[in-house]
Amino acid sequence: MSLPKLFSFHLISTLSAFFGTAGGLYYYMTNDCIYSTKDYSDMVYLNSYSFNKDVYVQYNSTLGKYVGFTEHGVKTAERWNNDEAIMRDAKAAVDTLCKHNAQIDDSTITYKSVKPKVMLSSVKQASGTHPAMLLCSAYNFYPEKIKVYWMRDGKVVTSDVSSTMEMADGDWYYQIHSELEYTPKSGEKISCVVEHASLTQPMIYDWDPSMSESDRNKIAIGASGLVLGIIIAAAGLIYYKKKSAGRILVPN
Repeated sequence: MSLPKLFSFHLISTLSAFFGTAGGLYYYMTNDCIYSTKDYSDMVYLNSYSFNKDVYVQYNSTLGKYVGFTEHGVKTAERWNNDEAIMRDAKAAVDTLCKHNAQIDDSTITYKSVKPKVMLSSVKQASGTHPAMLLCSAYNFYPEKIKVYWMRDGKVVTSDVSSTMEMADGDWYYQIHSELEYTPKSGEKISCVVEHASLTQPMIYDWDPSMSESDRNKIAIGASGLVLGIIIAAAGLIYYKKKSAGRILVPN
């Protein structure tokens, strides 16, 4: 199955006015550009006007017109939809505002992006009625925005998943952690999927349930001991040869 790509860009221009004193009135406007493909073919432009946190009129490029959500908003939308100059600028904003700035923003982020280091591990083994738990951690990535999710037999898992927010390490890099609680089944395939601006495509990390965490640790320790033993043996052999070459044999 094809996995969704994650790219996002939000350009927010705020024009605000504050009236009154206690419990004052607040009016503001925002421009949002939202897309999920590299060629910006699904770019959506939203031009929203709000009063005290409630949107009362909004232009949506997928509709190609302003829509009112209050009595005042409906009248405003009707007036603006009949204004050729306003509609011309609104329809052109997908290219002049959104795509133009998205290209600049993407090129800047991609140039400075750092790929995440991903670790998939078992946190808890299944025991009786208690489910098992896997942990998928992504470290040292930039920029902050990332998507981490689980797949089970090719389908996205939407339940029994808990994830942290992106957390700053304090050195411009970020980390995130996601846990999956599950009951193991024979022959199933569980994967952690990571999407990030530094990646050209989603990275899939498959969990291998055939080996327990303790077994993995034993193998790692054993392999380390074997390598260390080979190094010590080689060093001893080299030392012995050098000592042998320096001795002179005297006949009896």
